[in-house]
Amino acid sequence: VQLVESGGGLVQPGGSLRLSCAASGFTFSWYAMSWYRQAPGKGRELVARITSAGGSTNYKDSVKGRFTISRDNAKNTVYLQMNSLKSEDTAVYYCYAHIAMDYWGKGTLVTVSP
Repeated sequence: VQLVESGGGLVQPGGSLRLSCAASGFTFSWYAMSWYRQAPGKGRELVARITSAGGSTNYKDSVKGRFTISRDNAKNTVYLQMNSLKSEDTAVYYCYAHIAMDYWGKGTLVTVSP
């Protein structure tokens, strides 16, 4: 199993970024996928989750209405569209899947700063 995130970077407050997570080594369409984040000095927290077919999503309260998780099962990729970014969104963002055990990507850094 391999999860590879991309799309992070430096963005100004109010800006947007789209993160991608390319998955391989398992039947992607069978499993729910999630995005977590870890801010400096804080624990890792769930940001968004999407079911295997994409029919259901859920979000951390502080990102509802600003972030959208989606997936393309034909491309084995899950996305996180982040709009109206705030400084408190600064973190390393991780892709996650539970396939008999926990799998994590290496993360992509998002920095929101003027």
